[in-house]
Amino acid sequence: MPNPGQLSGKVAIVTGGASGIGRATALLLAREGAAVVVVDVNRESGESVTAEIAAAAGRATFIAADVTSAVGCREIAERTLRELGHIDILFNNAGITRRATVLDLAEEDWDRVMAVNVKSIYLLSREAIPHMRKQGAGAIINTASGWGLAAGPRAAVYCASKGAVVLLTKAMAIDHGPHIRVNCVCPGDTDTAMLHNEAQQLREDETRFLAESARRPLGRVGRPEEIAQAVLYLASDASSFVTGTALVVDGGGLAGTS
Repeated sequence: MPNPGQLSGKVAIVTGGASGIGRATALLLAREGAAVVVVDVNRESGESVTAEIAAAAGRATFIAADVTSAVGCREIAERTLRELGHIDILFNNAGITRRATVLDLAEEDWDRVMAVNVKSIYLLSREAIPHMRKQGAGAIINTASGWGLAAGPRAAVYCASKGAVVLLTKAMAIDHGPHIRVNCVCPGDTDTAMLHNEAQQLREDETRFLAESARRPLGRVGRPEEIAQAVLYLASDASSFVTGTALVVDGGGLAGTS
């Protein structure tokens, strides 16, 4: 008999699931037996991910939605419950960055980054938690960042947003235990379109920028699949006594910070 997977019978929502860490995580959770709801504003890429899951005999649904909208988040939860019956795992992963100091950052960019990176977690968790509480179990994982624990240059709003995610995670873990576990993963620089886009935002040579990003004890940037493995751990029963934690997956980038 084939191994049914450690998430067999579970339903997982993955926001920002069309690319990068979200895509890698959606694929991994599906391989582990979860029915995955891929949420993204990019319909073409989102549907491509769900097709890839289906081609591997997995279960997936795509929902095009803006997770900064209360209406959008309500629709995500309602459709998931209507089509799949329950919500067991919520991976609040949607995120954007704007590389600038507070002097150079436009107000609308501040508002947009905070909305996507922080407000979306509040809105979608608010929809999912009552159902998790009713069924007596649930796991929420939020994407923070190493720069939510130790700030970096020319990334004021990104650092502020990811620091907020870390403490929001801890507060939610306190408020919604003992049956709902809430954790966050803190990736270091990871080989995604977002990382490459940062070089463009900073008007830096991409090769030099990526070489700088790789300067850490393990000597390279991360792969989306490596972050996905950390999310799987936090979503599964393997982490049944873990809540309120910020799991750093950064190749040792923070190892030398105080």
